[in-house]
Amino acid sequence: MEVILTEEQIKNKVKEIAKKLKEEYKDKNPCVIGVLKGSFIFLADLIREMQIDCTLEFIRLASYGSKSVIEEEDVKIMWDLPIDIEGKDVILIEDIVDTGHTLKKLKEILLKRNPRSLKIVALLDKWERRKVNIEIDIIGFKVPDKFLVGYGLDYNEKFRYFKNVCGLTKEELERFGK
Repeated sequence: MEVILTEEQIKNKVKEIAKKLKEEYKDKNPCVIGVLKGSFIFLADLIREMQIDCTLEFIRLASYGSKSVIEEEDVKIMWDLPIDIEGKDVILIEDIVDTGHTLKKLKEILLKRNPRSLKIVALLDKWERRKVNIEIDIIGFKVPDKFLVGYGLDYNEKFRYFKNVCGLTKEELERFGK
């Protein structure tokens, strides 16, 4: 496995993002929504660094299934928000943006619920694979078009616990896919 981002790089970037969000939302009590499962570690580190009161919720989408490339119509909500976000300042936390189909669909869904504001924060942007135009308000890192694991990202539910973000080779994907 190739280390793409070290634990130290990630920690520094989380602090930088948290500082921006803290300044913008310090008096607003935002609703912070994590996209499960991959964003949970990033989200936890981020809200600890933000040190502001916020409502914390999660949403879970299914998009890939057995496909390697998805379209917006393939995106389904598996676990919806238990609260109404109308009139609230919402910060959506995503681990990685790839083609953009999932995020674009999720943004459309959330905007139909009439939040006061919606800010999208993604730790990783795999911009080379983008298929749709989607605005991301805060991006942690632009990353290469590799299969990434660690810091919450997985491959077949493996490697989420890595403190670094690593790229898997084709051979590793074949070996670990079993």
